[in-house]
Amino acid sequence: MRMLIRCVLVVVLAVSAAPIAAVNSGADQAPALSAGRQLPKPNYDLASRWTSAKVAKYVLSTAVTPRWLEFSDRFWYEFETPAGKKWWVVDPLKKAKTPLWDNAKMAAQLTRILRTPYDAQHLPIGTIQFIENDTKVRFSVSLPRDSRVTNAAGQELTGETQTEENQVQGGGQRGRGGRGGGQQQQGGRGAGGGGQAAPQTKQWWLEYEVSTGNVVLNEKYEPPKPELTWAQLSPDKQTIIFARGHNLFMMDAKNYEAAKKKADDPAIQESQLTTDGAQYYGFAANSQGGQNQEQQEQQQDQTTTQGGGGGAAATVQTEMDKKFGPRTRSVGASWSQDNKKFSLQRNDTRKVGELWVINALANPRPRLETYKYGMPGEENQPQIELHVFDIAAKKGLKLSTDAFKDQTMGVATAPVTNLQREKQETTSRWLSPTGDKIYFNRTSRDLKRIDVVEADTITGEPRVAVAERSNTYIETQPLRLLAGGKQGIHWSERDGWGHYYLMDLASGKVLKQITAGEFVGTGVVGVDEKARALYFNAAGRETGEDPYFIHLYRANIDTGEVKLLNPGNASHATSMNDKATFFVDNYSRIDMAPESVLYDASGAKVMELEKTDVSALLEAGFKYPESFSVKADDGITDLYGTMYKPFDFDPSKKYPIILYVYPGPQTESVTKTFSPRNASVALANVGFIVIEVGNRGGNPQRSKWYHNYGYGNLRDYAVPDKKAAVEQLAKRHPWIDLERVGIWGHSGGGFLTAAAMFGFPDFFKVGISESGNHDNAIYNRSWSEKHDGVKEVVKDDKVTFEYDIEKNQDIAKNLKGRILLITGDMDNNVHPSGTYRVVEALIRANKRFDFMLLPGQRHGFTNMGDYVFWRRLDYFSQHLLGSAPMEIDMVELTREQQIRR
Repeated sequence: MRMLIRCVLVVVLAVSAAPIAAVNSGADQAPALSAGRQLPKPNYDLASRWTSAKVAKYVLSTAVTPRWLEFSDRFWYEFETPAGKKWWVVDPLKKAKTPLWDNAKMAAQLTRILRTPYDAQHLPIGTIQFIENDTKVRFSVSLPRDSRVTNAAGQELTGETQTEENQVQGGGQRGRGGRGGGQQQQGGRGAGGGGQAAPQTKQWWLEYEVSTGNVVLNEKYEPPKPELTWAQLSPDKQTIIFARGHNLFMMDAKNYEAAKKKADDPAIQESQLTTDGAQYYGFAANSQGGQNQEQQEQQQDQTTTQGGGGGAAATVQTEMDKKFGPRTRSVGASWSQDNKKFSLQRNDTRKVGELWVINALANPRPRLETYKYGMPGEENQPQIELHVFDIAAKKGLKLSTDAFKDQTMGVATAPVTNLQREKQETTSRWLSPTGDKIYFNRTSRDLKRIDVVEADTITGEPRVAVAERSNTYIETQPLRLLAGGKQGIHWSERDGWGHYYLMDLASGKVLKQITAGEFVGTGVVGVDEKARALYFNAAGRETGEDPYFIHLYRANIDTGEVKLLNPGNASHATSMNDKATFFVDNYSRIDMAPESVLYDASGAKVMELEKTDVSALLEAGFKYPESFSVKADDGITDLYGTMYKPFDFDPSKKYPIILYVYPGPQTESVTKTFSPRNASVALANVGFIVIEVGNRGGNPQRSKWYHNYGYGNLRDYAVPDKKAAVEQLAKRHPWIDLERVGIWGHSGGGFLTAAAMFGFPDFFKVGISESGNHDNAIYNRSWSEKHDGVKEVVKDDKVTFEYDIEKNQDIAKNLKGRILLITGDMDNNVHPSGTYRVVEALIRANKRFDFMLLPGQRHGFTNMGDYVFWRRLDYFSQHLLGSAPMEIDMVELTREQQIRR
């Protein structure tokens, strides 16, 4: 009996102690604090005040987006402040900025016409179009479906000719870190969980006469209907291409209009352009073996069951349907600038291995999603062909493109102009001004050889115009043509920095290196061939500034003379008009509110446009983050970072430090511009120091040496620099607790987080790894082989490829701290198997760890992003500060959702 009582007491004590241990586990494991210093308590109230949704109420517009007009140098833009939204027209020649309309008068007229009350601060203006040589403005207003509107004669309008907006909030907004769920706080309400239907509305169109200020209802205007999902239209809208089954078809505009009205009209005439299409080797989007098979199947189902012009169900299958299948969208086409030819890439993925995810939430039964996926090191990879079709002859030609085994290709296209964008004419056009030539890039599988090729579209014969070679992977930017195609402006890192070269495209020789020095040209903004001027963005040219700050420059193409056009110690984003005579400059820093200025092409300031109003933000207690620089682990290379402190920061306390990480190499997630909605703001206010800092092998906007540092060692290259940065900051600041270091990241950042926790287990104490590509041997070939390197081996005239890479599961046994692994079970970008392999390795190593599987979620977490955000705060609070909320209900998240409703 005594033994039984003792056993019961032991069990009771063990159970009652468990919640306390869970709350205090972080404090128990961490070393004692320095004398006289205490940890802050988790401050969820302060953190919840600085979530993205709440900050959005303090800060409205942060940039001017100019909408350049067709018949002048003028542009218009809209800008919202706490006083409401205003619409402005800017005339650069007159140096004048005037309201597009008087808001109060507009509100009064809309109230009378639409019988719905408005005021100057709350105008419902939707889509805006300048019409009739920019003398009138057509715009839309959405009203509830049951709203009643009358015309000038007092007759009630039915709205039959108006567009009904069946708004469904699905698809969500991905996190804006560029890697899915990443640094921005919330996702949206999209994939995986369905969507909620918003109230149906009707869209009414009105016209405003600029000279008189009068507004009238245009009851007869019908906005262009969306094109049918299966149709790809030429820029002049006279040719429509599509697929049936796996082959390519074509029709003219007249027959397309008939198809819009009645999809199965037997009078519709179609022309079949190919006959050899096959599954995974066809011209249809769903025969290419891509990663979004589920969406393609849904699109095909919709095409099968719907007719044109209103979506009425088709009850009759045509003979063409029976023979070839329903119309579906073909692969993406690019068109010659004379609209007489088009090109298509055809992928042969028949031998490529398949990959799978399961939609466990599909109804009525879970569904297997299958897609083709070429993995690094595998022998069977997609084989790409380039075809050109002559519309008049209704014939295709396969170009002679082969040069490298398993090569990739991309057609060189002309830049989209502002006018084309305004008219929504963004169809891809060939770079070549004539239809007898087409330019494309072809890249070897190891990415060490890239050719810019000019091909004859009549014979199919290619000619190398520019050849790039390197012992590491090669980066590219779009080619620009000069002198009718005889010359080109070509970007290259051949001297170790990204610069622009004037090339003779007939010989491939460099005529002139236009830019030179230790900086990187990041993109062409415009070219004025008559003035021989190249306008380009660049980073790192200005001494005394953060080398990541972007500026706009003008270079003389012949002399190489370079002039800075938008000075100011900040990062600048520009928009130039098509004539390259004026540009709008939006600039900011992490510690400076955005400003917008208009310049002319010589760099002379024309006028100031806007400055973001941050008074409400600062009054609410916002404090800007701080920039810093440290040395890399080599003690030589400069690294640049951003630090976030809690707004109730107390230097007498000791704060854990958390790194938000993304190692690159294609980008480097260190915030450089005004970003008050950044997730690090709320995380820091719980009671942490949060930092973002670069690493060798990261941002491509520095030297090629810096960018390629991790080549051949993709797992371990970034971690020593992150560790060195924290150590240096801790020496500078006694309030940083070097014994309590946390780390988190998404995608590549999730990969780096686990690598840090396993590679330096005594230093990194707590990590959250989201959607990490832990095993790059099962990640996509293009990214993995590019950044880690693949070796081409030639033996007995046979070419093979060897690939090997370090994996996180191989060192998972080293774990000493607390790690939370998270993945979506439908991630078809970074497959969940990468995370599962780490989980398996930790189990076999007898390690305690935490794991969260998100059902129905792909790479970005979409409608579960907010949940993950608050669980992230919980995890760091529990294990770095010693306590976290233990209630079942997440009250902070519930309040946040109520705010958004």
